Amino acid sequence: MSLIFDWLFSEYQNTPIHFIVLELIAIVFGFLSVLFSKKDNILVFPTGIVSTLIFVYILYQYSLLGDMMINAYYFIMSVYGWYLWTRKVDASHFVPIQKATSREHQYSILIFVATAIFVSLVYEVFDKWEAWVSYLDVLTTSIFFVGMWLMAKKRLENWIYWIAGDIISIPLYFYKGLTFTSFQYILFTIIAVYGFLEWKRNLNKPKTNLLK
Repeated sequence: MSLIFDWLFSEYQNTPIHFIVLELIAIVFGFLSVLFSKKDNILVFPTGIVSTLIFVYILYQYSLLGDMMINAYYFIMSVYGWYLWTRKVDASHFVPIQKATSREHQYSILIFVATAIFVSLVYEVFDKWEAWVSYLDVLTTSIFFVGMWLMAKKRLENWIYWIAGDIISIPLYFYKGLTFTSFQYILFTIIAVYGFLEWKRNLNKPKTNLLK
């Protein structure tokens, strides 16, 4: 058991304590955010904002520029999503979960390509390419940009992007030494699958209370 523990957490031997504490706090709030998202609960946004702001700092220190930018983008989209989710279709019902339109699918492709190009240019300008790690970072960033945009618009397909990006992120964060975060993405993948199924059951059903 001790060998397994040492193997899993050896990357933290030279890590400052405050980094570990911040990572754990960000993970807790990130986990809560995903749970609230699964439940179609408006608290997905304030909890997500706390997590993303902390990760912006951590990821900058670890030179994961793509994921750093995506967390900054999460912050912006959380504010945007918070506004959209509180809009009403009538006097007592809020905007329901819906499937993405054909135009939104086209926008999703555009966002993916534009993000991949932008993040690649950032890596090139700052000379931060690190073999396969950087390429995966570009890929996950592009996937998550689309996922967050679709989630803010309350579209069912957002979960498909989260599932794909979460699976890819597991080995990426473990390799970079962020073991706790890697474990977080394993849980995120499981929750995302259940989130997709739960949102599918509630398609086109306007809610009267965003906290339930």
